[in-house]
Amino acid sequence: MDIVLVNPEIPHNSGCAARLSAGLQVPLHFIKPLGFSLEDKYLKRAGLDYWAMVELYLHDDWLACLDKLSTSSPRPINERLHLLSARGGKSLFETQFAEDSILVFGSETKGLPQELMSAHPDNRVYIPIDKRIRSLNLANVVCLTAYTAMVSAGMPLPDNDGSHERDPRADDGVRPSDLV
Repeated sequence: MDIVLVNPEIPHNSGCAARLSAGLQVPLHFIKPLGFSLEDKYLKRAGLDYWAMVELYLHDDWLACLDKLSTSSPRPINERLHLLSARGGKSLFETQFAEDSILVFGSETKGLPQELMSAHPDNRVYIPIDKRIRSLNLANVVCLTAYTAMVSAGMPLPDNDGSHERDPRADDGVRPSDLV
């Protein structure tokens, strides 16, 4: 399973997605342009000292990301894509996911590009919310979707008895920019 953020704008949300990526051990992909620098202190802060555990990829555009993702599974990309949208598609809770699913999220202010949504109209997924609410916070949507998708796919969740075991790389000072 992979998490893809297309043109993320807010470093805190992307840092939270990175922390989730580390916690679930799923790759995270950022697609340019980003609304922040990979050196941003808020990005680093939101990911805390878990950056060394993040499998982070930075892509120049959507096609470069697809090229990378197409090598990770024999299934066609179109069957693996799940485009999260605030409007339209199938409910997250009625969507069937697989271990090789690709969870794609748009920017905080614009969502996913219309060209992408038009190219894959049957791959749209939404989270049910009150009609008076425009959208949910990106970091919350990424978290809810990743856990829901993993359970739906029958993937094991991290084995955690409530204890914490510090990763030996936590003190290495790894920054997001070191990973790409």
